Amino acid sequence: MQLHHPPRALVFGASGYIGTHLVPHLQAAGWQVRAAARSLKVLQARHWSDVELAQADALQPRTLAAALAGIDVAFYLVHSMAAGERFGALDIQAARHFADAAAAAGVKRIVYLGGLMPANADSEHLRSRAQTGEALRAGAVPVTEVRAGIIVGPGSAAYEVIRDLVNHLPMMLTPKWVYSKSSPIALANVLVYLEQAARLDAAAGRIYDAAGPETLSYADLMKQYGEVVGKKPLIIPVPVLTPKLSSYWLALVTSVPASIGAALIGGLKHDIPADGRALQALVPQPLLTFKQSVELALQSERQHTVAARWTEGAFGIRGRHEHAFYAKKASGSALARATPAQIWPIVCSLGGDTGYFYGAPLWQLRAWMDWAVGGPGLSKGRRHPTELRIGDRIDYWTVLGLEEERRLTLNFGMKAPGAGVLEIELEPVDATHTRITITAYWHPAGVWGLSYWYALVPAHLFIFDGMCKEIAKRATQRARAEAAPGGGVAA
Repeated sequence: MQLHHPPRALVFGASGYIGTHLVPHLQAAGWQVRAAARSLKVLQARHWSDVELAQADALQPRTLAAALAGIDVAFYLVHSMAAGERFGALDIQAARHFADAAAAAGVKRIVYLGGLMPANADSEHLRSRAQTGEALRAGAVPVTEVRAGIIVGPGSAAYEVIRDLVNHLPMMLTPKWVYSKSSPIALANVLVYLEQAARLDAAAGRIYDAAGPETLSYADLMKQYGEVVGKKPLIIPVPVLTPKLSSYWLALVTSVPASIGAALIGGLKHDIPADGRALQALVPQPLLTFKQSVELALQSERQHTVAARWTEGAFGIRGRHEHAFYAKKASGSALARATPAQIWPIVCSLGGDTGYFYGAPLWQLRAWMDWAVGGPGLSKGRRHPTELRIGDRIDYWTVLGLEEERRLTLNFGMKAPGAGVLEIELEPVDATHTRITITAYWHPAGVWGLSYWYALVPAHLFIFDGMCKEIAKRATQRARAEAAPGGGVAA
């Protein structure tokens, strides 16, 4: 395979867990990288330097040609688990579109990260991963498929399930699948396998298992994770927890998105063996144990090397292992007959003497509750009544990020079992209308963090919807005043 120098890679699905880490890994290995995802603003929030960004969706074939133009190797990392029950059919359709577009663009290799496939698997998640590989191989471009089970790193859904269960539940009643076995592999090892296999002619048209050095049950994984973080979970398997009941249970006690958790559950009842010898012979490297992988993942979070923005807003706030990686969230929205420029000054005036536009008694009650436990809830004031900059304090909030006339992100400063942000986003609908959305993202710390979130969800939904409507009302009045003859509103 003749590659350009430097070789040109497309990371398709760059906003996801693996893609977010593969982009800088390829750059460090000397590749010229183009990152593609359905949402351009998610990629922009990564703040990668010298990475070309492209917006593309494999379910919309017309978007693929530009993303694939001039590419040597395309890393295919997308799946549709979050789409719900139809994700399997969507995955196959997307793979067929991508294979055709890659052939038309003259791509020399597709590298696909699939999933390990146990014998007689009846899980749609596992079958879909295998069928996606088959759909890619049906095209004209040679495919290298690397199949992995649990990939250990911050953001991996299976790893985050383990982390949330151990951190949230000192005792857990678990299904029988807790004794199913797999061969977990460190994220760092997977990245090396993907990058090196992409360069080797011998890997073209081959399927490889990627496995760590151990075969462990899910009970073993939870116990070993607990040893790393200083917890001793009591695990009691019970036969009555079916896969469907288990998916409901996971949605309640973990922060992994419910649709992804439900898709994963179907595969957990299988032993998922892996034979990694062929790939290890092709790409020799030291393989990390599960404990070593966990320690590396936690270290990367403490050092803030984990890319922000997965399911939450534009800025990350994590770094403590007891906080769930994925965020719980609650939103409100309203449509304003005004432009973002007319709405932005109103958004920037919140807090201080202005307050929070809606539900003042509820805000005051929460502030008094925080003060009662030694928190900063009664702190009032801000540097300037209308202007904001990163790092500013607004009462008990801190400005974490702002994009003029687009987004304001505030870090929550009260005492609470977890960490969170509040994000206000403005999205133009047409020349005269703007959608205002307010979203709270909450990373719970343990069972108390989950209980805190569930207790406040009704109030959040009520308050955020009211805030959006009040901001929209004020912005619409402002727009009308500016449009009136001789009108004008002071900034």
